[in-house]
Amino acid sequence: MLAANLLSCPGCGRLVHAQELKRLAEEADRAAQPVEALRAWRQALALLPQGSRQQAAVLQKIETLVPLAEAAPFPMPAGIGAKPESGAPKSFWGRIAAGLGVSVAFLAKFKFVALLILSKAKLLLLGLTKMSTLLSMGVSLALYWSLWGWRFALGFVLSIYIHEMGHVAMLTRLGIRATAPMFIPGFGAVVRLKEHLPTAREDARVGLAGPIWGFGAAAAAYLLSRSFDSPLMLAIATTGAWINLFNLAPFWQLDGSRAFRALTRRQRWIAVAVVAAALFVFSVQILWIVLIFAVIRAWERDAAEQPDSVALGEFVFLIAGLTLIASLRPSRI
Repeated sequence: MLAANLLSCPGCGRLVHAQELKRLAEEADRAAQPVEALRAWRQALALLPQGSRQQAAVLQKIETLVPLAEAAPFPMPAGIGAKPESGAPKSFWGRIAAGLGVSVAFLAKFKFVALLILSKAKLLLLGLTKMSTLLSMGVSLALYWSLWGWRFALGFVLSIYIHEMGHVAMLTRLGIRATAPMFIPGFGAVVRLKEHLPTAREDARVGLAGPIWGFGAAAAAYLLSRSFDSPLMLAIATTGAWINLFNLAPFWQLDGSRAFRALTRRQRWIAVAVVAAALFVFSVQILWIVLIFAVIRAWERDAAEQPDSVALGEFVFLIAGLTLIASLRPSRI
């Protein structure tokens, strides 16, 4: 009898879950969308021994499917009961537009906001259907309310929530199971993955999706501050930009660390140069943290062998855009 945690027979090498693996392979082959195939192959990956030729073959299939999933129409999370949205962003600039989507409606008429949320921002509402998210969000709101008042606290919590749902959106696109956001009062929020991210490319896409949506939230708050001459909204915008910049520091499990995992040594030094230039031009002090850890990571020997121009482009865009918002003062409105 084989131990319950074994994935193959030590003697003959036979795969323990051969029948399930066959079923998952057939399911992936029949999949109509790349994300459906990715889900099946990721389940198969968990049933294969580390370092096996079968695992290598499945990893290759996943790497091939990831770019197709990024370009495919956006899928809503499984189990919610929502249908896929056909007009989803398909590229880096599309993902930026998704983050900025709400700001356009705010600049128009408020009667369009509800329609926009229902049609283009379904995912934001889906996160609020989870009791764990609502309860932890309420506790965080109460804490920040006691410190800064309810108006700023509400905008601050919503900014964090939008950032986390950016991660959820990309995880969903890549067919990776994860929890809804869980707020940690005083520290932000987290999304826990139920599966391992096998490639640096996927790790970078998921990591940077949060700051991209966070940038959209900060930009929307800034546009509101200009429309209504609101110092409060400007404070929410700049605070959100600061927090997203901090998350771009390539340290520990922060989003910037996930991005740097996919960059070559040369690309890391380009990122260092961009951060240094932004710090020199705008004097946003949070960039010192990003710069210090970026230099450390650039010197380390864990750089990727193949360049990831998308990850570098997103990182550079975010440094520039978030720094610009973080540098704003009421006198500039």
